[in-house]
Amino acid sequence: MRHGAGWLLIALLMGACGPTATEAPRAAVESVTALVGGRVQVAPAAAAIADGVVIIRDGVITAVGRRADVRVPAGATVIDCAGGTVTAGFWNSHVHFTQPVWSEAATAPAERLTAGLRAMLTSYGVVRVLDTGSFPANTEALRRRIEGGELPGPSIMMASGNLVPEGGSPYYLLPARLPEALSVPVVAAIAEATLDRGAEGIKLFTGSSAAPRTIVVMPIELVRAATEVAHRRGRFVIAHPGNSAGARSAIEGGVDILAHTFPSGAVTGVPWDRAIPGMMRERGVALIPTLKLCPYELAKASVPAEITRIFLGTAQEQLRAFVDVGGQVLFGTDVGYMTEYDPTDEYVYMQQAGMSYAQILMSLTTAPAARFGAASRTGRLAPGFVADVVVLDSDPAEDIRALARVRTTLRGGRVIYRSASQPSAR
Repeated sequence: MRHGAGWLLIALLMGACGPTATEAPRAAVESVTALVGGRVQVAPAAAAIADGVVIIRDGVITAVGRRADVRVPAGATVIDCAGGTVTAGFWNSHVHFTQPVWSEAATAPAERLTAGLRAMLTSYGVVRVLDTGSFPANTEALRRRIEGGELPGPSIMMASGNLVPEGGSPYYLLPARLPEALSVPVVAAIAEATLDRGAEGIKLFTGSSAAPRTIVVMPIELVRAATEVAHRRGRFVIAHPGNSAGARSAIEGGVDILAHTFPSGAVTGVPWDRAIPGMMRERGVALIPTLKLCPYELAKASVPAEITRIFLGTAQEQLRAFVDVGGQVLFGTDVGYMTEYDPTDEYVYMQQAGMSYAQILMSLTTAPAARFGAASRTGRLAPGFVADVVVLDSDPAEDIRALARVRTTLRGGRVIYRSASQPSAR
């Protein structure tokens, strides 16, 4: 299946990325906030605390526990969470800032960008994202304004480079082309330059749609050239696999994350390589399923519903097999390319693939925190952790759709989204 965001990545090597994303907006948080009365889910596998309290001081969690055991400091700003669920803020590990709303982010009105962030991310509890290929100067300007406290938004990491195999520029991008992996020196040079400009990771198309029914696979030695540069510098590589051969090339070449499942052979009758989930688990490769992308893309092409069911079913089968061997799943939706922002369907599809509520919540919180080196400071609700918090309207353990029904989102203790139905803090 094609990766629709590719056509917007032409200018990827133009414009500089800036410094890496920081832990929280630089605007200081100097007050005390108390989240009171909700069902507090401190970590995905932990038993929830009924009628719990979370205390936040200067952007850091200082206490978590039952209301009967935790004193709310005098003068604290109190957010009533009764009837809701309080959990760590969410990560979306596959987003794009390529729609018109993000254009000229360095000088665009703050109101426009804030509305875009709210519609796409913060209203769904997202406090951290990985941009897997957009215009780097534009994304950097956006995150600079967020980190400066001008815009209420998520922390942004970037994976750039967007190398394709020789002759493998996606057909839907033509006549423009992405940079090609022509040799080991070329790949290494592009990888070095990309990281020098400030990207946290390298993006590869290890399987790229050169034509509607033709996927060109990147040779393993060229994949390895990129991963060696990234790993030497403590960075990661994420790969768009395209099909089983592209997934295998990515894994054997040492990538860290597959950006999608790879159900492209589902209709043509080519069986997917069932050794891949085990290979991924053995080599520590994470998976971002992006299941909603299947029906989204096929609907645009007016593909019959039965074919869509086959594609989606194959993608879910691949996710199920990966989860069964204990693979690490990172939540991601390709939102920003997809103009349908609501992640509800992704949660439902993941659950249908056999993931439990705890496993889905893990993909949103502790798994990306661990994958991106932040597990000691975020991903859970615990004293000393950054106060990245989401308050849900109900209990996702009872209905997984509740993960998309958000009352309040806090990043670093600062409210970056509050639903219209949620009363103001007191």
